[in-house]
Parts: sequence; C-alpha cells; structure tokens
Amino acid sequence: MGEAVVAAHNVFVYGSLLADDVVRVLLNRVPTSSAALLNGFRRFSIKGRVYPAILPVRNRHVSGRVLMGITDPELHILDEFEDVEYQRTRVEVSLLESSDKLQAHAYVWSNASDPNLYGDWDFEEWKQVHKESFIKMTMGFMEEQELPESKPRVATYESFYQQDAAEK
Repeated sequence: MGEAVVAAHNVFVYGSLLADDVVRVLLNRVPTSSAALLNGFRRFSIKGRVYPAILPVRNRHVSGRVLMGITDPELHILDEFEDVEYQRTRVEVSLLESSDKLQAHAYVWSNASDPNLYGDWDFEEWKQVHKESFIKMTMGFMEEQELPESKPRVATYESFYQQDAAEK
C-alpha cells in the first residue's frame, strides 16, 4: 500500500502565534512561515485578554505571517487552543516577499459585536509585557491536553491569569 497522505494546511497568524516560542510549545516545532497581509480585516485588543482578535473591516488590513505545512493533528491542536472564542475561517492572504496570493485558515473572533473589542493590538508591546507568562500558560494548556478530562483553553487562560494576579 502507498504512504498515507498528510494534509498540509496554511494558517495565517496575527497575535501570540507570531512568537516562535508559543508555536513551539503547541506544535513541538516551528513550521516554515512567510510574512503576509490579510486585507479586509482589523486586529483589535480585547478587554481582559492579552491576545488579539480580528474581524472583517473594509479598507483595513492585518499584518502577520502564514505558518505552512500544518498537519491535520497540528490544526486540531490550534483549533483547541483558539477554543470557542474564535472561528476557523478560510481567507486569502498576500505574501509580502512575492505578493503571491495564498489560501489559508485564520482564526476570526466569534462575536462580531463584542463590546470588549477596542483599539489596535501591539505585538511588540505584547512581547515585552506578556510573552513570558503567556508561554507558561500555553505550557499549562498543553499539559492539560494530556489529561482525560482536559479544560478548554479559555478556562486554562482564566485560571492561569487569576492565579498569576493573586501571586503578585
């Protein structure tokens, strides 16, 4: 019999998954990636969260990168990580190096009328202020996934950041 065909997906990332360290915790590797632009969307900050959301907004764009060669099991991990707050959506992105267009998955905020969305999210600020604790939370999420009754990522996030605040 022939070898099993492994589906390879492209995933546009624009927030915490821009950090290789976070991707490595989730996928046990850092896939090949390319800088990309997603037209017709805007990246927002979310009150009470350290990660961003995107929603369709005309005449706006979101810069990020495309993770390439994502396997089905890796896509499942990303789905679990993004949890119910996001909906995986097919989008077309423009690669910055070649201006080629590419089909990719992107995680779009589920609640388009969420009153907690505001302003623009800043990756550089996130790296300085939140990256270290976010990696710890992500490690906790991955450990949780090994358990028979694992918590959803939002629950892991909320309990981690409540515990983190209590320790300060």
